[in-house]
Amino acid sequence: MQDTGQNQQPSGQKQQPVQGPGVSGYLDDCTCDVETIDKFNNYRLFPRLQKLLESDYFRYYKVNLKRPCPFWNDISQCGRRDCAVKPCQSDEVPDGIKSASYKYSEEANNLIEECEQAERLGAVDESLSEETQKAVLQWTKHDDSSDNFCEADDIQSPDAEYVDLLLNPERYTGYKGPDTWKIWNVIYEENCFKPQTIKRPLNPLASGQGKSKENTFYSWLEGLCVEKRAFYRLISGLHASINVHLSARYLLQDTWLEKKWGHNITEFQQRFDGVLTEGEGPRRLKNLYFLYLIELRALSKVLPFFERPDFQLFTGNKIQDAENKKLLLEILHEIKSFPLHFDENSFFAGDKKEAHKLKEDFRLHFRNISRIMDCVGCFKCRLWGKLQTQGLGTALKILFSEKLIANMPESGPSYEFQLTRQEIVSLFNAFGRISTSVKELENFRNLLQNIH
Repeated sequence: MQDTGQNQQPSGQKQQPVQGPGVSGYLDDCTCDVETIDKFNNYRLFPRLQKLLESDYFRYYKVNLKRPCPFWNDISQCGRRDCAVKPCQSDEVPDGIKSASYKYSEEANNLIEECEQAERLGAVDESLSEETQKAVLQWTKHDDSSDNFCEADDIQSPDAEYVDLLLNPERYTGYKGPDTWKIWNVIYEENCFKPQTIKRPLNPLASGQGKSKENTFYSWLEGLCVEKRAFYRLISGLHASINVHLSARYLLQDTWLEKKWGHNITEFQQRFDGVLTEGEGPRRLKNLYFLYLIELRALSKVLPFFERPDFQLFTGNKIQDAENKKLLLEILHEIKSFPLHFDENSFFAGDKKEAHKLKEDFRLHFRNISRIMDCVGCFKCRLWGKLQTQGLGTALKILFSEKLIANMPESGPSYEFQLTRQEIVSLFNAFGRISTSVKELENFRNLLQNIH
């Protein structure tokens, strides 16, 4: 979701010399520094991760882009060509993916389908009244979603379609202005534990910007508990990451002969330069690195799930599936070797009753953000917004399921902890987007050095 108004130059202020993305040193609430992440991501992880994401298993994502916005009706649909999403034709998606959209192997698919049919037949006592039966099904549905941080699409809906992510890349579409500000404003103002009286710095929808507002905001932020502070920083990091992508894949030339996409240095500076954003840009980029660490930690924690012999990246092509699983495990072992992982043990570590309530608030706020993605007017922005929020939600689900993962059986179905194919595809593609952002920051630094 694009937001060209977020970092506008304040009116009446003289243009000052522009700096590069001056982000370095240690990150707040972490023992890790920016330089360690850059080196690890750009030279050890990024190339192999991109190769994995180009495979059939990870390039096809099923999504319902026609779900109505649950919060308001006045959605302005983006009519630009670049906002459109081209869904896959049925014969373009591998049969293994279509027939087993959330299973992991042909054998498991057959077995689990039999079990699910038996469960459905015996799930509700037919002697119960119709009203009670509906209540029981609602309870079951609630139990199934109690550890999920996202409002999942109904992928069985006739409106849900497969999309080839490689043919619908995330890039600048021209979707901007008040509509995008409204989306982000609702996310920040109503879902980040922030009181209305505290104004965000450089918020285009808030009047009276200035240093006093900035100081008030950061005093409030530092006064939050570590969990709520982390929540805000994750959302800010996701916002920053999306804006890096849009600056790196900007429409530079549009003629009847060709379209040319590339790095727009001016756009990047307006969003992240330390002087033009009054210090906000570097803060947001540090939040991007914080988001990177959170998702990196989740991937290191979920390794046992993917190491099980029963797990396959099932598309129906046995040779390719085996090669992809080998590459996946190599990447996850590389991630596990990262020397300065985020320590999530400080999360929800206080009084058990208070910690449980805080975790539930955390989960519900994030689920709400995932629902807001259905209000994005640009379909391509909606696609990538839904995928990246689901990916982050899956990462949070993993971090809060450590004991369940540790108790998984080495073989056979894992009933306590499970990931659907949708969650797996979104988890790795979302991390791929953040990994790309970190790599693009290096590219922008090099481009800016050549200018000065």
